[in-house]
Amino acid sequence: QTMPPEKVMTMLDDMYSRFDALVRKHGLFKVETIGDAYMAVGGIPEPQEDHTLRVARFALDAITSAAEVPIDKENKGKGFVQIRVGFHSGSVVASVVGSVNPRYCLFGDTVNVASRMESHSEAKKINMSPDAYKLLMEQCPDAECVNRGKISVKGKGSINCWFLKKVGDSKIVESVRSDESYDSNNSNSKRGGGKYG
Repeated sequence: QTMPPEKVMTMLDDMYSRFDALVRKHGLFKVETIGDAYMAVGGIPEPQEDHTLRVARFALDAITSAAEVPIDKENKGKGFVQIRVGFHSGSVVASVVGSVNPRYCLFGDTVNVASRMESHSEAKKINMSPDAYKLLMEQCPDAECVNRGKISVKGKGSINCWFLKKVGDSKIVESVRSDESYDSNNSNSKRGGGKYG
């Protein structure tokens, strides 16, 4: 949908403010936002034994929270936001870079795979890599996941991925909002919505 940039910024500010609150709730670290991409991480800068579980809970809450954000506050008939989420677990190198507006950046293949998990996800779904799935099941054996089977991932070949459905009491709450919603699958961002543990 085409909207004036001012309204897009209002929508993103609403959504990102909700995500910021969820980051604090789950004890994660917000890395950055790029356009409609929101990147958060668990397990750094301080180690967390349950980092993948924290990211999983955040992801579930984020989808539910985004569904409460109107695309246009002045015309709610345009629907509500639908995001897609993906995450991966692995090692990264982290450092503060730059001297003007310095940023805490993450480097490594884990970041690339997390991005691919997001781009191969679907609206209102959470796509997990096999590494993320394995760690999640270790940290929360009762987590409900759906095996997607092997999918072709750019630069990575064929990977067996999983959709996350539920973790404990946390699950995606189906919204009764309009079906005409902003779908992040239509975003041109290569990193939009990437969440990784």
